[in-house]
Amino acid sequence: MKRLPRAVGGARRAWPLVLMAWERWQKLPPHEKERYKRQARDYAQRGRKALEQRRRKR
Repeated sequence: MKRLPRAVGGARRAWPLVLMAWERWQKLPPHEKERYKRQARDYAQRGRKALEQRRRKR
């Protein structure tokens, strides 16, 4: 049961950062949001491709 207090403490420390990130995201213009979303999709695709190549090597 020691994990729960540690998780709560971590969440309390992370909350201000999460809130700041959310507020920053909300202030971005739509074209910037789309740019970040596209970038995230590209990174995810690169990761899937790398995993697939690694599986083929084995």
